[in-house]
Amino acid sequence: MSRKQKNKIYILALLFILSGLALYSFYPGIKMAPDVSFKTISNKQIQLNQLQGKVLLISFWASNCPSCLKEIPDIISLYQEYHQRGLEIIAIAMYYDRPNYVVETRKNYQIPYDIALDSSMDLATAFGNVALTPTTFLLSPQGEIIYQITGSFDLQAMQTRIQTLLTQQGN
Repeated sequence: MSRKQKNKIYILALLFILSGLALYSFYPGIKMAPDVSFKTISNKQIQLNQLQGKVLLISFWASNCPSCLKEIPDIISLYQEYHQRGLEIIAIAMYYDRPNYVVETRKNYQIPYDIALDSSMDLATAFGNVALTPTTFLLSPQGEIIYQITGSFDLQAMQTRIQTLLTQQGN
């Protein structure tokens, strides 16, 4: 191989490496869920990192949010369909939601999954300053935020995402 050919190979390799680095710098990467802990309205203490290994759906909501209330039956459906296979669901009531309204909503809708109050806004802040409801996060078993939506989610699309994660996990 001539020196000229070797130089071309080195230049191509260098361009390849530089291109990869440039793409990597623009790629936002995988966002991990924050390491937070909180207490549910049933007085259960949850450390989010202890749920690694499970698929996790987190919904920020409020009892006075019509879209949130409309979404509750879909979330209950997801819980009933996938909880036994490894899905955990946590609803986080926004700081402005009155605790007695949250408890009453849980009772009226017969919500089976955990609900936490975010009275100090710590959880909303940790998840990127959540301000609008509903805002839903889907986390992989590794704790990665793989999907986020503000507004109502599409039930079929969410089922597909959850099934994919559970299948990858072997459940």
